[in-house]
Amino acid sequence: MGGIKIEEWRKPENVVLLLQWIHYEAGFLICTTIGIIFVVLVPIIGTCFCVCRCCENCGGEMHQRQRKNADCQRGFYTASLIATSIFIILGVLVAYTANHNISAQIKSTRRLINTNMRDLKTFANNTPAYTTAKNKVLSDLDNIGPLLGGRIHSQLEKDVVPSLDTALRMAGAMRETKEALENVSSSLEVLQEGSGKLQASLMGERASLSNTLSDPACTNGAVSHTCNTIRSTLTQLGANADFSRLTDVSHALANVNTVLRTDLSNIVQKGYSSFNDTPKLVKEQTKNIVGALPRVKGMLDKIGAEITGFSKMFPVEASLANFTIFLSQGQRNIESFYPQIDQMDFYRWIGCVAVLCMVVLVLAFNILGLLCGTCGYDKQATPTARGCLSNTGGNLLMAGVGFSFIFAWVLMGIVTTLFVVGGNVEKLMCEPLANRQLFKIIDTPFLVHPAKKNFLPGMLFQNPNIDLTLGSM
Repeated sequence: MGGIKIEEWRKPENVVLLLQWIHYEAGFLICTTIGIIFVVLVPIIGTCFCVCRCCENCGGEMHQRQRKNADCQRGFYTASLIATSIFIILGVLVAYTANHNISAQIKSTRRLINTNMRDLKTFANNTPAYTTAKNKVLSDLDNIGPLLGGRIHSQLEKDVVPSLDTALRMAGAMRETKEALENVSSSLEVLQEGSGKLQASLMGERASLSNTLSDPACTNGAVSHTCNTIRSTLTQLGANADFSRLTDVSHALANVNTVLRTDLSNIVQKGYSSFNDTPKLVKEQTKNIVGALPRVKGMLDKIGAEITGFSKMFPVEASLANFTIFLSQGQRNIESFYPQIDQMDFYRWIGCVAVLCMVVLVLAFNILGLLCGTCGYDKQATPTARGCLSNTGGNLLMAGVGFSFIFAWVLMGIVTTLFVVGGNVEKLMCEPLANRQLFKIIDTPFLVHPAKKNFLPGMLFQNPNIDLTLGSM
């Protein structure tokens, strides 16, 4: 009577929805089927294996057939068990980390809830404050020069001022270079002139000495040797320095003078002045905006009058006050569940640890069985004459197999359930919430409540006919 009739399912739109649902759930259905088959078959197979072992079959007989490749098989099985154990250990570590991370995320949710509630309250409290916003806009327009210009000045200061300082230092260095080049040029002229005079004086002295040495008195045997010695060194009496080969700096000096005629220091000072006058310049260039202030003020006053009229027609402040009360009550209600959430999370954490302990127990049996079997192995001993250590290793390995059959179907049931539930929640809730598709669904008219066109204004302002949606916020 109350169910859906077969004729309803035969409608094309319902058939399309059913096919879409089957296509969406196909992967989950396949995985669920595999999980259910595993959960059903594992206990049955484990029971059959135990019965078979008890009947001294399936490896239960105390007899060991000698094969040529027995050592190779034993090594392969050992390596396989070690690799499987390592893989399971990694899975246990990942699962424990995920378990701890879930608890941390649940605890951090409190902070997110508090901040979101605070933001919503701030939004609700500041919504009616139109006059404050209008005065702030007008004040900013009146002081657009200091505000905008000051911000431009502060943003560019770290780049412009160092560049101007560098240019100013460069201008000073160029003046110093000019002075140095002038000193070099004058010194070069003095050296060249002095070198010429010195050369002329030395030539005169050499001629005078030559005349003196030509005197007949120098032919006297007592002084002839001295005169000859002096005469042989007369050629050394001269200036060997040739200052005419020094580079002429007049061309470089002319280039420096050409650069200095641009008066770089004055340009830099003008740059400083212009940069410091940025707020004033911005104010002058925005005179049109300032001149439009009366028109802007009139527009804002008109908007304020419309808001006032709307407020009289519709109690916005009262609705927002109710919304604020609703938020406060909702926050208190949520906070009242924190102890229960912590307790449930603790139980969840304990449950996950218990499940991991099942796996760790199987791992312990496998690892201890490998150690005991390897240490107590005797190639010559028969199964009935094995040592205690070797026999203990075999028992531990069989215990690991038994507990694997006991716990495997439980773990598979848990994994299958969590996969199906978590996968559908992620696809149907989290993903639509992230891409805002969920908002579009909620904003669909008359969907959430058949008697209300829009859900959000109906909840906030008790008027579902207002065109206000979650997607527009």
